[in-house]
Amino acid sequence: MIKKEEVISFVWQHILLLVSLYVMTFGVAACVRSQLGSSVISTIPYVMASAGKMLDYIPGWTIGGYTIMMNAIFVVLQILILRRNFEWVQLFQLAIGFIFGMFIDLNMVLTQWMVSENILFNALVQIAGCTILGFGIAMEVKCGSVTMPGEGISIAIHKVTGWPFPKAKIRVDITLVVLAVLFCFLLLGSWKWEIVGIGTLFAMVYVGVTVRLFNKHLAWFDRLLHYRPGCRRYVYGLARYIRRQM
Repeated sequence: MIKKEEVISFVWQHILLLVSLYVMTFGVAACVRSQLGSSVISTIPYVMASAGKMLDYIPGWTIGGYTIMMNAIFVVLQILILRRNFEWVQLFQLAIGFIFGMFIDLNMVLTQWMVSENILFNALVQIAGCTILGFGIAMEVKCGSVTMPGEGISIAIHKVTGWPFPKAKIRVDITLVVLAVLFCFLLLGSWKWEIVGIGTLFAMVYVGVTVRLFNKHLAWFDRLLHYRPGCRRYVYGLARYIRRQM
C-alpha cells in the first residue's frame, strides 16, 4: 500500500523537477536570443523552425514543437538501441520532453526583449543563458527522476558500447551540431551562424563546467528536496475560511 508520505515525496520531487526544467529552458531561450549560436539541444529544432517559416513543405512549428519531436525520436532510438534492456518507466521521458518543449516556447516569448544588434550585449546574454542552463541541469540531476531524453540517448549508447558516459555525451552533442549544420545547407541554403555559431561551441564547453561548479553548491537544494510540505493544514485552513464566509 502506498503511504501518504510517499505520495507527497513523489509530488514534491516532480514539482522541483518542473522548476528545474523551466530554469533550463530559460537558459536555452536566452542562448537563442543571443544570435551567436544556440545551445546544442536546440540547434536542430532552431534550424527546422527557421526552415518552416521559409519552405511550404516543412511544418511551421515552433522551436519548442520541434524539440518535442526530437525528444520523442530520442526515446524511440533508446528503445531500438537497448531493446529488451529498455526500462519502460523511461517512457516518462516523453512527458518530460513535452513539458521541456512547451517551456521553451513560453520562454521564447518572455525573452523577446533580449534581442539586440549589440555584440557585447549578445555575448553577455549568451554567457548568462549558458550559466542559467547549467544551473537548471544541476538541479534537474539532483531531482533524481527520469532522465531527459537527450541524456537518455547518451546513457543508452554508453550501456551498449561501453564508452564512458562523458565520451558518449560529447559524441552525441557533436552529431547533433553536425546534423544541424547539414540541415542549414540543405534547407536554408547556407550555414546560419546565429543558429550554430561560436556560442554553440562555447555552450558545449561552458555548460559542463557550470554544472560541475553548481553541483558543489547545491546543498540547499538537497535540503529542499527532502523537505515535505505540509499541504493538508493549509488546505483545511482554506476550507474552514471559505465555509465561514458562506
